[in-house]
Amino acid sequence: MRLFVRHLLFLTIVLATATLLCQVTIAQETPASKATPPERFLLLPGFEVELLYSVPKDTQGSWINLTADSLGRLIVSSGKALYRLTVPPAGEPLDSARIEKIELDVAAAHGLLYHADSLYVVQNRRGHRGLYRVRDTDGDDRYDNLELLRGMVGSGEHGPHAIIPSPDGESLFVVGGNHTRIPVPEKSRVPRVWDEDFLLARLWDAGGHAHNIMAPGGWVARTDLDGAIWELVSIGYRNSFDIAFNASGALFTFDADMEWDVGTPWYRPTRINHVVSGSDYGWRSGTGKWPNYYPDGLDRVADMGPGSPTGIAFGYGARFPQKYQEALYVCDWSYGRMYVVHLEPDGATWKGAFESFLTAAPLPLTDVIVHPVDGALYFTTGGRGMQSGLYRVTHKDAPAVVKPATTVTTEAKIRRRLETFHSGANADAIEEAWPFLGHADRYVRFAARVAVEMQPAAAWAERALGETQTPAVLEALLALARVGDSSRQSSLLAALSRIDLSKLSEDEQLALLRVYQLTFIRMGAPAKDDRDRVVSRLAPYFPSESKPLNAELSQLLIYLQADGAVGKTVALLGTAPTQEEQMRHALTLMSAKSGWTLDSRRDYFSWFSGAGGYRGGHSFAGFIRNIKAEAVAALTEEEKTTLKEVLEAPIITDRQAELPQPEGPGREWTIEELLPLVTSGLKGRDYESGKKMFAAAQCFTCHRFGGEGGASAPDLTTAGGRFNRRDLLEAIVMPSKVIADQYRSSVFFLQDGTVATGRIVNMGGGNIVVNTNLFDPNQVTRIAPGSLLEVQPSATSMMPDGLLNRLNQDEVLDLIAYLLSQGDPRAAMFR
Repeated sequence: MRLFVRHLLFLTIVLATATLLCQVTIAQETPASKATPPERFLLLPGFEVELLYSVPKDTQGSWINLTADSLGRLIVSSGKALYRLTVPPAGEPLDSARIEKIELDVAAAHGLLYHADSLYVVQNRRGHRGLYRVRDTDGDDRYDNLELLRGMVGSGEHGPHAIIPSPDGESLFVVGGNHTRIPVPEKSRVPRVWDEDFLLARLWDAGGHAHNIMAPGGWVARTDLDGAIWELVSIGYRNSFDIAFNASGALFTFDADMEWDVGTPWYRPTRINHVVSGSDYGWRSGTGKWPNYYPDGLDRVADMGPGSPTGIAFGYGARFPQKYQEALYVCDWSYGRMYVVHLEPDGATWKGAFESFLTAAPLPLTDVIVHPVDGALYFTTGGRGMQSGLYRVTHKDAPAVVKPATTVTTEAKIRRRLETFHSGANADAIEEAWPFLGHADRYVRFAARVAVEMQPAAAWAERALGETQTPAVLEALLALARVGDSSRQSSLLAALSRIDLSKLSEDEQLALLRVYQLTFIRMGAPAKDDRDRVVSRLAPYFPSESKPLNAELSQLLIYLQADGAVGKTVALLGTAPTQEEQMRHALTLMSAKSGWTLDSRRDYFSWFSGAGGYRGGHSFAGFIRNIKAEAVAALTEEEKTTLKEVLEAPIITDRQAELPQPEGPGREWTIEELLPLVTSGLKGRDYESGKKMFAAAQCFTCHRFGGEGGASAPDLTTAGGRFNRRDLLEAIVMPSKVIADQYRSSVFFLQDGTVATGRIVNMGGGNIVVNTNLFDPNQVTRIAPGSLLEVQPSATSMMPDGLLNRLNQDEVLDLIAYLLSQGDPRAAMFR
């Protein structure tokens, strides 16, 4: 399970062409002892759901995990015990007589797997955390032997989780959350040099979560069927609960970032990750999380927005249409939704698109499997003491099961070949891997670099320092910065100085800056002459037109105490259009030890007053307070006295006053007026004006664009490549015309006659917590057990009408051009 928290909810517009979901109305109270009935569900057309069993909490607890044995019987876990049950025929409920308790001291399993005549259990309860094997030793069809294969040190909802078999069935893969120590692996495919790897000061989570939890965070490991030899495969996750292989042998997981971080620049939406050998996905506690572009980490397959990931499974063997047999099913506990993710090869990795498969309110999903005999999809709800249910999903046409498609691209074959050198020292590794350090595919380059890092640095350091081809030189020097000793720092910096920044792509420039960072992080502060040369080299490029480049350049130059770096960063703080970009600069400036003037100090601390009106997750305001507190602590007493007025200035809570403002005058825009203008008038537009209008219209509050902005509405970066101009205009001007199911709010009618409208953001102890104010994530209504009378899907979008009405014609056209540009300021629409 996840650490479920309140989620920041945003306004939303719908830019989705997902299949329409059947809509229903609940017209009766659900008894407290019953799971959510099928009548409440929204499903894709053609699919049907049955509630097989409402779990009696008092006697059987809350069900959280599923597996099927060789006879097709389901085995489920709760906090009380394990149970085995025989599923009923279609249309029949599950009779309690079909359920038997497994009479062993085993419970709270976050991972269950029946495989090779054994039941593998990952227990996650105090005093009993680890991988266990349960067996029937006397052949009477009753489990009688419980064996600990390897203990684990972890805690609670971020403890040890799922277990699955390898595609060949010869080994097991286990996943652990970020509060779970790696179980002392004898082997590692990840170079054992992981560290926090941030250049400037990190702040811990302002709400107290994950303090002192260090790298590598969550992990995936492999072991043999006896659990004797463990090998670390991948690191850098927050709290992945489950993992799954596709038919091509690629491993995936569903991971969530800290929802308390929503609205900050270090927040990363819930995501699908491709778990590749030796990988690090960059979770670090507090403000330390790595951006997706760091070359020592890897990117995600798909962003899902806020959520609380639990069980996942591929649809292989399901009697569903072929598209859905090959999809990945992922469960979101907090928002009560199961998604299907459609994956396509993308070079050496995959890319994914998702759609909502089923949802209801409440629906705290915990696990999902495809039954090996009847081809139905089974899932459980529960967790945190919530009412549990066992459900079955079928398709009305019951299509035949087809052999799943397998695709292994040329790039994936290269990556897999390189991964054979991730097991340790190998005399052939350097010659085999080196030519691929400059490969066009990021995942191939990553696999090649890990292969090199696994070899003694002395065997390849000089070759790295002499490499000249881009991007091979960047990967080689990145490897040396990570594993080399400090005696090579000057030589490494000299090698970096020979690379012409002006001839690099933006991704390559970011990689170069990351190598500089790691050189200082891993090898220490440079000598004065080296420091002066680096400053002289980088300073002319700051500030840049690129937000990521500015973020990395400012960190480096402030670390090196470069003249003018503080002033330039303060200027960026004052002009950045989004709260995330501003917050990043504020955090960077917190670490600046020199270069301040009285005016720049005053401008910097003035920002905190306006930032009080910004909105974010549970920790957001605390982060701003803590950044300011750290910056104030660095002042002298004389400076504190001089700046007393600005330091004690009142907080401005009207966020709209702090946003960029349109010039106007506006008008009440209609589709009929806008469509001809958008069709013929998108020439010579202004990209920067469009970006400002994206903020002025409060779009950034809800939507991500180019990696910044809100996270609970669709990411609009690629909207211009998916939707025509009329569809885009209708979604903005008429937001309630079509509402995508995953962004629809609900109307909750209560027994006392009150009504609450919003989205469920948390469930626990039987309560349903509904956010009712889109601008304040802490304004919620708690619906107690038994008080819910009726739930209806809202017919009104969470996005208000009229967001364009403050903009004049040029401002509207600049905004539409910005949306259609997919973040490219060089698009033909702009001057």
